[in-house]
Amino acid sequence: MLRVAVIGMGPIGNRHARIYKENPLAELVGVCDILHDRADAGAGALGVPGFYDARKMLDSLEPDLVSVATGGYEYGSDHYEPTIQALDAGCHVLCEKPICNEIDKAQEMVARARALNRCLGVNLNHRFTPAAELAKKWVTQGRLGHLLFINMSMWIKNPNESSPYFQIKALHPHTVDVMRYFCGDIEAVQCFATKAPGRKIWSTAHFNMKFVNGVVGGLTGSYDIERGHPMERCEVAGVDGRFVLDDLWRELTLYPAGNLEKIAYTNPTFGGMRDFEDTFRNRIDKFLRQVDAGVDPDKIDGSGADGLAAQKVLAAAIESIESGTVVRVKSLGEAK
Repeated sequence: MLRVAVIGMGPIGNRHARIYKENPLAELVGVCDILHDRADAGAGALGVPGFYDARKMLDSLEPDLVSVATGGYEYGSDHYEPTIQALDAGCHVLCEKPICNEIDKAQEMVARARALNRCLGVNLNHRFTPAAELAKKWVTQGRLGHLLFINMSMWIKNPNESSPYFQIKALHPHTVDVMRYFCGDIEAVQCFATKAPGRKIWSTAHFNMKFVNGVVGGLTGSYDIERGHPMERCEVAGVDGRFVLDDLWRELTLYPAGNLEKIAYTNPTFGGMRDFEDTFRNRIDKFLRQVDAGVDPDKIDGSGADGLAAQKVLAAAIESIESGTVVRVKSLGEAK
């Protein structure tokens, strides 16, 4: 059993902590937040010690694994320091997305985990569903044949305003990761963005992408559209067929080329995914199982390197908006 602590006790951190309490592989031993009321409330509700300082908690409890669910500017600015502290304390770390919108700091997080041989995962929970895993299996098995294109879309009504690129930075670590999950690394991006009436940020955006393996793709995302069915859709096509994945887990359909019979996976009423929180349960369970099994840190699903790769694509997209050009994505070995 892994001793687990959570840093950052907002809504997402509380969700992490509750899920660890449910999981037989984990023992929740402590929670931390710089806001005393959040730390105290979480500690009281979960029956564990509460701390106001991450380093003090790490020194006192010596956990095996830490979730970093802090927030900050653009939802990610406060991830760097506690992640580095936890890694230096000898912990494996599951960090909320985005890993960090400052690329140099994200690179340091990945490098530090690698140097210390610690597992660093990012909560890229949208890929951790039975439907997405089945779709990945179809790709790996070659049922789509040579891949040609991918189309992705996601919209969540979010009236919050921060940086001009808040929607791109906060929403699209998920979508870019799903696209990379199915089609591999992205080498070039062209991005266009618009502002809905009354908005100050680029609240809707469309990305054109070229992948290293030759696949071409499109991604549309928005903070201006009410949640509905579906709020997320992914289509991947190859010479031998295509699949459509609706709403992360709700339905996956394979359309084989030259065959009018389609294959559909529908989330079961009994025993299937209940709600969006189950994507967190699946992702946290996978991280716990991989750490417990001693999986090589470089082979962790939804790794820090995956999170960094998504951020580099988003950085290229922002540069494209500003320059009006197609921008090459920096490889993982290149600086910002």
